[in-house]
Amino acid sequence: MSNDVNKNYTDKELASMSQSELAQLGTELDGVTVAFRKERFPLENDPAERRAARGVATWLTISVLSGIAFLAVYLFWPWRYKALGEDGHLWHTLFTPMLGLLSMVTVLSLGIAVLQYVKKFVPEEISVQRRHDGPSDEIDRRTVTALLNDAWSTSTLGRRTTIKGLLGAAGVLFGLVVVAPLGGAVKNPWRAHELDYHGDGTLWTSGWTLHEKGVKLYLARDIGTTADYHESPTGSHYTTQGLSRLVRVRPEDLAAGGMETVFPLAEEHVNDGDKFNPEADVYEEHMHSIHGPRNPVMLIRLRSSDAERVIERQGQEDFHYGDYYAYSKICTHIGCPTSLYEAQTQRILCPCHQSQFDALQYAKPVFGPAARALPQLPLTVDEEGYFVAAGNFIEPLGPAFWERKS
Repeated sequence: MSNDVNKNYTDKELASMSQSELAQLGTELDGVTVAFRKERFPLENDPAERRAARGVATWLTISVLSGIAFLAVYLFWPWRYKALGEDGHLWHTLFTPMLGLLSMVTVLSLGIAVLQYVKKFVPEEISVQRRHDGPSDEIDRRTVTALLNDAWSTSTLGRRTTIKGLLGAAGVLFGLVVVAPLGGAVKNPWRAHELDYHGDGTLWTSGWTLHEKGVKLYLARDIGTTADYHESPTGSHYTTQGLSRLVRVRPEDLAAGGMETVFPLAEEHVNDGDKFNPEADVYEEHMHSIHGPRNPVMLIRLRSSDAERVIERQGQEDFHYGDYYAYSKICTHIGCPTSLYEAQTQRILCPCHQSQFDALQYAKPVFGPAARALPQLPLTVDEEGYFVAAGNFIEPLGPAFWERKS
């Protein structure tokens, strides 16, 4: 605090001071010396001032419009998956880029508008202040308020209705641009929809839950098929008709000590082997199975010598088929894919945080942060020799949550 300034003002004296007098007193009490101050537009109705105001308003308008466009895209754009060659594929692929572009324009144009306003309207000033300690007196609080009011009035923002309204709208839309995408991450775990390859929307269901509805589910591997390109006299196009992304797995498809990632495939969506139909179009259903967040399963074939040392989990003694075991690929730590199998040590490894699970002891965690075994899928072989699910998982998949049973 400055010790050379009179601080013994009565409330009446302070009340009688003008805004500028209180602001000047405030700078003196804070030990501030205004070395230089210059208004940006000292002359009224300066054409340069109107041009500057239009420039700021233009940037704010762009921010408002792009913010509205962001919300419109987020709410109404066709975001559901469309395979290559399907109608709407282009719109689907543009969904995320449009959100990124519009959010960038919203934030960037708002930032430019604020910078332009500060640069072109707030008075140019150089002030020097001495440091001080201790609490503030009543006179300091009064004068600080006056200084803030003085800063507001000298910025001229209060009388610029258009810019003020646009700034408020841009600020609100900026907040919505930041907050709105979080709405997609908020999920009611009890809000169920019709059961499909993604489950029914609840945390304890997956594509494998279709087994409980009487659906025969094959264990199928992804062969990476993409849409075929066709040319004809009427034009060119992509098609998925007759193509299969998922094909059924037989025991002989895996070598001893091998591992295969498999997904649930309903009998009605099979299009391979003796059930191949060149007219069928099941590609989209296959992609839904692959994209199901809790669907991936590790199908492991143990060597015979290793299988003799297996310790079965109580109540799950018949979940395997011979030397074949199927475990959820979703790590019970934080949901990363346990995509590595080390046949020499019979360890299943999660590359994210190095959790390790013992394949010879019901995928029990033996190292790392995971504290729960990988859930095991009951499996068997049907009359045609293909692997099928003998039941659904009996515990939640992925990271533990409040409804888990183990």
